[in-house]
Amino acid sequence: MRAGVPDPSLTANAGLAVVTELCDRLGVIEALDAAVGPVKQRDRGFGAGELLCGIAAAQLAGEDFLTGLDRQRADAAGQQITPVPGLASTTAAGLARRITAAQWQAVEHGVAAVTGRMVSLLSAQRAAVLTEGPVTIDLDTTDVEVYGRKKRGVAYNHQGQRVGRPHVATWAEAETVLAADLGDGTDDPRATAPDLLRRALAALPRRARASGRVAMRADAGYFAGALARAAHDERISFAIGAKRIAPLWRLLAGIAGDAWHDAIGMDGAQVAVAEYCPDWWPEGTRLLIRRVLLDPGQVSADPRSRRRRTLHPDQRDMLFPELAQQPAVYAYSFILTNLDVSAPGKAAAVEHWYRHRTTVENIFRDSKHGAALRHLPSGYPQVNLAWMWGALLAATMAAWLHQLTAITAGRDILAGHGIRGGKAMIATLRWRLIAVPGRLTRHARHLILRLPPGHHLLPEILARLRELPVPA
Repeated sequence: MRAGVPDPSLTANAGLAVVTELCDRLGVIEALDAAVGPVKQRDRGFGAGELLCGIAAAQLAGEDFLTGLDRQRADAAGQQITPVPGLASTTAAGLARRITAAQWQAVEHGVAAVTGRMVSLLSAQRAAVLTEGPVTIDLDTTDVEVYGRKKRGVAYNHQGQRVGRPHVATWAEAETVLAADLGDGTDDPRATAPDLLRRALAALPRRARASGRVAMRADAGYFAGALARAAHDERISFAIGAKRIAPLWRLLAGIAGDAWHDAIGMDGAQVAVAEYCPDWWPEGTRLLIRRVLLDPGQVSADPRSRRRRTLHPDQRDMLFPELAQQPAVYAYSFILTNLDVSAPGKAAAVEHWYRHRTTVENIFRDSKHGAALRHLPSGYPQVNLAWMWGALLAATMAAWLHQLTAITAGRDILAGHGIRGGKAMIATLRWRLIAVPGRLTRHARHLILRLPPGHHLLPEILARLRELPVPA
């Protein structure tokens, strides 16, 4: 291409320059390669870091399938600003099948190294907010439905859907992924949760782990003493949802009316504490109960409805006319925790903190609807594992970008690129930042990206990233 002559092809995703700059400033590819190690005998071609960053960049650009890598590769102009140029779908699939199970777990160490570098680049006040506590690890699973009858590594779940099941641990305050596994629809997360928790703790920045204020949250799907004991052995706090079993319903009768106290930020909700510690759970475990006053008209007549299952067994089978005659209709939730709930205010604060376990669900939503974890594209489990990590890496990249480029004042974030605490979801980033048309020209041996009028966010974000030091 001659100097000053514009490339005849337009790139529809000029914002991939931001992804490339982010990867360069944080050393993402190098960190992943160092953690995973070589995946081929001959050291040439793409490594694990380029594989995952290439898939993540394609998903950030809106590609839904592996063939999207080929569409990205066909964009001659876009290939000059993408973090991993030249990655084809067949190459990515073949490379993913070479990575061993131990190397897939080593990906967590690479992501952890990058998250640690991200924290080190923040201001001292902002880094203290993330690392000095509270530091929260969320565990959760999500089902990804597939339709190919010959796909391996998937199974039918209890709803009759053929699914793969990502099992993920996240750092809630930073909204980054710490550890992840990919199972099938029959996997019980309780079996592998203790190991996942230990790996997540190892992936936390050392400063955050040393704060002494690390806590773990999990829903009722993790109701097992093994996870609670693992948290106790690691000297961290836990709050685990309890299944609505008969002994817990019987406990309600012994709770006095004045033992209930208003919950924080939830209309009609109250909390109470009961002495209950199941066998093989750590000593000092307490039962935290939340009840929410319902209008009988809010309860579906369908016995399978989630809200009806939260009613007291004496009211669960009642239909609307009979429910309307009850003095009060409550939905109950039970939480087992070793946190301090000795006073009403402390109990309400723990319940309020536990209720914000939805942070991990936001990461799942971003990975599915912003990236492409809403399906698993291959019949090979290793390729689907690479696809899952690409989607989780895309969501984590969005979190890194938010922390590094948001406008801060001391410990607080004043403004970001979205409306949810300044944090933008991937779909918003794609619309405002990544899927921006641009033209590349070459002048004095430098590439120049020319944008249409009105697109000011992309230059601002690039300028903020370029102020960061390059890794040694």
